[in-house]
Amino acid sequence: MLCEQQTLACIRAAKRGDAAAKETLLRENVSLLKSIVRRYLGKGVEFDDLFQLAGMGLLKAVNGFDESFGVRFSTYAVPMIAGEIKRFMRDDGSVKVSRAMKTAAKSMNKFIEEYTAGHGAAPTVREVAERFGMEESEAVFILGSSRMPVSIYEQGEYKDEKAQELIDKLPSVDDQDEMIERLQLRAAIDSLPEREKKIIMLRYFRDMTQSEVAEVIGVSQVQISRIESRVVAEMKEKLG
Repeated sequence: MLCEQQTLACIRAAKRGDAAAKETLLRENVSLLKSIVRRYLGKGVEFDDLFQLAGMGLLKAVNGFDESFGVRFSTYAVPMIAGEIKRFMRDDGSVKVSRAMKTAAKSMNKFIEEYTAGHGAAPTVREVAERFGMEESEAVFILGSSRMPVSIYEQGEYKDEKAQELIDKLPSVDDQDEMIERLQLRAAIDSLPEREKKIIMLRYFRDMTQSEVAEVIGVSQVQISRIESRVVAEMKEKLG
């Protein structure tokens, strides 16, 4: 295994397009990849395919890794690798979603639509979880189970959506107001204390769960939840 400094050197080189550095990272992390792959054996996907997916996840982790977060690369890479495998197994249909989960996901999505229509903004994960009497992590898992690829020309399932295709609902890419909001959001994030900035970046830009962030930061999931709620509320107030 490479030491942390060697790993960082290879990551920097790989980001510059050095193929040999990528090969080194893959070769020196074989044990890590295999340990993650073993968790998903016996679920309808061959070992070689799982290992290839794990390698893809590792390379994505290399591209997304930010040294300023102050965490070990392996700590950051594990959820990325596992996520690559889980996304494939979910979207490929290897992991069957139960009827109860599908029903729950449909109810939750309907609640989100109705809430958004009534409040002008989507509910938070916490609000969804509280509405259905479950933990936030469970709500995220159930909602994630229903995210399957659809055609942008597919019509909605509700009566008032039948004449409207998904492409008609997509926002314009040259929306100046949206661009300004993104710049304001970036400035607000940059102004946060280092730990709070790290939490927000991991949660919303690295797609990590509160539990995964808690492991990276070294605190409890409850603390992450409290910090995240406070920071998000402060940012909303700051941005108006």
